[in-house]
Amino acid sequence: MALLTRIRGPRDLDRLTPEQLERLAEEIRTFLVEAVSKTGGHLGPNLGVVELTIALHRVFDSPADRILWDTGHQSYVHKLLTGRQDFSKLRAKGGLSGYPSRAESAHDVIENSHASTVLGWADGLAKANEVRGRDDHVVAVIGDGALTGGMAWEALNNIAAAKDRPLVIVVNDNERSYSPTIGGLANHLATLRTTDGYERFLARGKDVLNRTPVVGKPLYETLHGAKKGLKDFIAPQGMFEDLGLKYVGPIDGHDVAAVESALQRAKRFGGPVLVHCLTEKGRGYQPARQDEADQFHAVGVIHPDTGLPVKSSGADWTSVFSDEMVKLGRERKDIVAITAAMMRPVGLHAFAQEFPERVYDVGIAEQHGAVSAAGLATGGLHPVFAVYATFLNRAFDQLLMDVALHKCGVTFVLDRAGVTGSDGASHNGMWDMSILQCVPGLRLAAPRDADQVRAQLREAVEVDDAPTVVRYSKGAVGPAVPAVRRVGGMDVLREPADGAADVLVVSVGALAPMCLEIADLLDKQGITATVVDPRWVKPVDESLPPLAEQHRVVVTVEDNSRAGGVGSAVAQALRDAGVDVPLRDFGIPERFLDHGSRKEIMTEIGLTAPDIARQVTGLVAKLDGRFDAERAEVARD
Repeated sequence: MALLTRIRGPRDLDRLTPEQLERLAEEIRTFLVEAVSKTGGHLGPNLGVVELTIALHRVFDSPADRILWDTGHQSYVHKLLTGRQDFSKLRAKGGLSGYPSRAESAHDVIENSHASTVLGWADGLAKANEVRGRDDHVVAVIGDGALTGGMAWEALNNIAAAKDRPLVIVVNDNERSYSPTIGGLANHLATLRTTDGYERFLARGKDVLNRTPVVGKPLYETLHGAKKGLKDFIAPQGMFEDLGLKYVGPIDGHDVAAVESALQRAKRFGGPVLVHCLTEKGRGYQPARQDEADQFHAVGVIHPDTGLPVKSSGADWTSVFSDEMVKLGRERKDIVAITAAMMRPVGLHAFAQEFPERVYDVGIAEQHGAVSAAGLATGGLHPVFAVYATFLNRAFDQLLMDVALHKCGVTFVLDRAGVTGSDGASHNGMWDMSILQCVPGLRLAAPRDADQVRAQLREAVEVDDAPTVVRYSKGAVGPAVPAVRRVGGMDVLREPADGAADVLVVSVGALAPMCLEIADLLDKQGITATVVDPRWVKPVDESLPPLAEQHRVVVTVEDNSRAGGVGSAVAQALRDAGVDVPLRDFGIPERFLDHGSRKEIMTEIGLTAPDIARQVTGLVAKLDGRFDAERAEVARD
């Protein structure tokens, strides 16, 4: 790592020779494999952008020039070149974020890590430069996968309208997002990748024609004058130029000199330019290149030599859903599946393998996916749209106005719900149960274990006149949590032998084991508790208010924002039923959470059994004090 350790900032790259740059790229790849194999993280994407990132920082002067990364999971090389080379706690509490982070460096601009937004950011920054009379450059790096998102094209429409506003768009084209990029744009980029560009055609033609007596030079000039038509015939990049974008490429994204040359031309142009770079995800690491699924897009802790996991994990929530979807597909021919460029991460790969004609990958286009689902439902099918909980936010309007308003039977399956931890603020699935509370007719299930995932998924797809949602956590699924009995649609998980209890604990989803632990801790303080799992948390079960009335205190515990979440809905249901019982809602505070392990974050926000039991004990003590005071007052009277 002799060269890498000498890089403390981007300008240190200026002194390196071409041979040294090549060595530096090798050192960076070696570093990434060794470091990320110990911590886990986004390995494949970063191995693919080493030379591209070096060229970007040699041509542009960050942070004065703004280099923006769409999604940002490919920013590890950028971090290394901007003075952040301690990867020992990558994605862990107190260590480097797995995405750009303003708190870490002035070189980082966007840190939301939701795809297809970078061009909108770039458009705004370029406009700000124009208004303020600044000549700094704005560079947006976007993958071919992120270009499938509608927001990217909305931004391109605005960017192209300003012919003299400098802005450089770098398309990092590795034919993938998580998995191979799909759709019309992907086909267009594939055409650009596989044709021999017109520049090389003209170069060869010029060499031949200039050696041809009399007619050679005039013919070449005529040919060059017709270059627009020739471009479209030989390398049809006309789509971008017809939008008003100067197109440069395709460029070998692993040739530093070639990328630098293209970026220098783009930098000098003075208007919007698109530089098309071809890269290989997982470049230089054979286990990643051989991984057909996602070329090590994201890995856990692995053996660096083999790429194999250090330890095998048990069944996770996603795999339980995956298996049940295949069973449902065999039983019902009307069930179809939708994914937004995340077939394997959300567990639809097995369904796709068995029923390829019944699965639709819409690209990074959650909005379109939701509307298309409404069309599928109206056409007589039952679509299951599997998506990360945090990404459902992007399709809220379509869920509300297209699916719910039209009473379409669409099931949304939300993976990675609640605190997810290591990927930071934008990947915690902590808003879904709040934003969905206001959708008329929608029904929302929060399974507590694998058995309930299977059961509630089946219940959800039986609904054909309203949207249904099934949300579950990230990682390994624990053992089954049995019910003592059922009240209405709710499962009673624990109750005192005599049936009389002080506290009603309303447990939401995967927090059932924690709620049972809370009950145990309360019992040691002489406080009895009933624990119920509503199963379907929207609408609030009609049996809950009468059950709450039999207790002195109601406590709700959810892996979701407290603002507008299940606790708020239960409180409203109690008010509407005229049940005047004190309620305390425990959940995620209304703030963005730093990256760290799920356990660390839950401890930090006080969402643990000891913390909650301590507060509930204090609340019951206050009630006892109040009741004692009231008794004394009555006695005096």
